[in-house]
Amino acid sequence: MKSDVLSDSQVLFQPDPEELTDIILANNEGQLTNSGSIAINTGKYTGRSPKDRFIVKDEITDEKVDWGNINQPIQPEYFTKLKDDVLQYLKGKKIFKRYAYAGALNEYRLNLEVITEYSWSNLFAYNMFLRPEASELENFQKEWTVIDAPGFMADPEVHGTRQSNFAILNFKEKTVLIGGTGYTGEIKKGIFSALNFILPVQHNVLPMHCSANVGGDGDTAIFFGLSGTGKTTLSADPNRKLIGDDEHGWTPDDKIFNFEGGCYAKVINLKEESEPDIFKAIKKGALLENVIIKNGEVDYTDTSITQNTRVSYPIDHIKNIQVPSIGSNPKNIFFLTADAFGVLPPVSKLTSSQAAYHFISGYTSKIAGTEAGITEPVPSFSACFGAPFMPLHPTVYAEMLSEKIDKSGANVWLINTGWTGGAYGVGERIKLKYTRAMVNAILEGKLDTRYSYEKYHIHSVFGVAQPRTCPGVPDKVLSPRATWNDDKAYYTEAFKLSNAFRKNFEKFESYANEDIRRGGPQRFDF
Repeated sequence: MKSDVLSDSQVLFQPDPEELTDIILANNEGQLTNSGSIAINTGKYTGRSPKDRFIVKDEITDEKVDWGNINQPIQPEYFTKLKDDVLQYLKGKKIFKRYAYAGALNEYRLNLEVITEYSWSNLFAYNMFLRPEASELENFQKEWTVIDAPGFMADPEVHGTRQSNFAILNFKEKTVLIGGTGYTGEIKKGIFSALNFILPVQHNVLPMHCSANVGGDGDTAIFFGLSGTGKTTLSADPNRKLIGDDEHGWTPDDKIFNFEGGCYAKVINLKEESEPDIFKAIKKGALLENVIIKNGEVDYTDTSITQNTRVSYPIDHIKNIQVPSIGSNPKNIFFLTADAFGVLPPVSKLTSSQAAYHFISGYTSKIAGTEAGITEPVPSFSACFGAPFMPLHPTVYAEMLSEKIDKSGANVWLINTGWTGGAYGVGERIKLKYTRAMVNAILEGKLDTRYSYEKYHIHSVFGVAQPRTCPGVPDKVLSPRATWNDDKAYYTEAFKLSNAFRKNFEKFESYANEDIRRGGPQRFDF
């Protein structure tokens, strides 16, 4: 089938995974692993490049987008030139096109046309977006187009980019244009960014960077968290049905729906015993990125290419899924953080003020060795747990979330999957079995949500309520101060982190009301 934007190219339309796998192997673009999955190398870029993401500034976006270092503007004339040059570059090539959609609820569904230069990029799109039935294809009406050309290098002087790679959203033309990078995550995050603008502005739907699952009695739980905090791991629960692992919407009529048709999980140090659902999902049809293969076996401990090793697979590779990918109002909301300072409790209950404050803050931490120049833990804040994908001001999303929490009566919990007994390099990572026990206790109603001195201790720096006991978890683990065995050292780190929170929040002070500001930690002047 011919593409209406690439009529002179050889277009392979709607290839299935088997066909794409054969092409990948025939062209030596990837390796077949013993599990039947395909492993590829994305090249120079093994992650997103936030400084090279742009939004076209026009009459649609001018007064609505929160312009700055995250949402960088680019003029329409640069986009037009760049798109023309990308299409000229693709002219005559064998390229890959598919129809797909984002949004499990039909009334908020976004129909997509995805055009890729590489076969494995198209396999990624098959895995990650929702797949139309054969009967839907004939009269399929595309709304947005993704054009992905990793081999095209931009000229900053001609195209207005920072360097040769780019990811650009144009809301007027309804196009995501990607080039100069083979990292597949740019494809899904481009559409996620578009939905984060469209859904609140046009439909009053809250878009969320979160995973979600549902229990046997229909109780929905959602998990907010940045990369490496355990969002995918904790939502893949064999006792609950997975709605989705990364991107969801919360509707005005109290539904939670998945945007995607697949999962995109980190696989660093992946083990079957600790993450069986993800491990077993890596089979025929799954696409591994930047892993090391030894005699057909994947060495998940080898990070010689990148620590951001990944896999994409259709959501039905997980056995226990919700069909369709829709749930009701959440009963419990989890904010996940990997605190490398060893300060935050492994589990704590948040007030509505604290929930708004921590959502706007979006805290986790960077660990020594993950980036050049980082030799000790560094606080990292990403508003709404997804700032790189949020075109509107963070307070827009925070206010929507606060309203929905109040309306639904959901309990909000802060879960620290990071360090205990000291900061990174001194303490140890909180055991996954303990984190699972905490989450399960909450989901099973075994943690009393009512505050009382006997059941909860109020953290003296962050003010959050930490339970004194939890089934399956030693009491000492629940108190980060107790695990340090050095009160002075603990409180020194605690106040350093609290000051980092308050410093980060300064840019939101003028937008946040007094109730939200009260949700923050204490300040200490050293």
